[in-house]
Amino acid sequence: MAVKTAATGLEDRWRDILSVHARTMCEIDRVLHPHGLGASDFEVLDILAAATPEEGGQCRVQNLVGRVHLSQSALSRLIGRLEKDGLVERSVCAEDRRGVYVTLTRKGRDLHAEVLPLQRDVLARMLSG
Repeated sequence: MAVKTAATGLEDRWRDILSVHARTMCEIDRVLHPHGLGASDFEVLDILAAATPEEGGQCRVQNLVGRVHLSQSALSRLIGRLEKDGLVERSVCAEDRRGVYVTLTRKGRDLHAEVLPLQRDVLARMLSG
């Protein structure tokens, strides 16, 4: 009979978290797919939609990296796709020419508002209880 150690308990909890995360991301992908979005696309739109007017409704790409849990290159490709679809615009930071800002377009803001209830519904179903 296997003895349940504290380490085994932590491993089990960690695997449970990973499992819930994977199932939730897959479900978000499924419900957003008909709208041309995936879970990571939505996260970027959601962060940009929450940007304050004082920030000009924009966010530096560098600040998005840690919030969407993608590598810099993967995030750049994702932003490129969103820009191609007319959902975001990129601009160079005036203070630091290496910095790039991303801003939601009207189309991006409208799509975000349309799919927000779908994403929140998935969160409620997958994370309750």
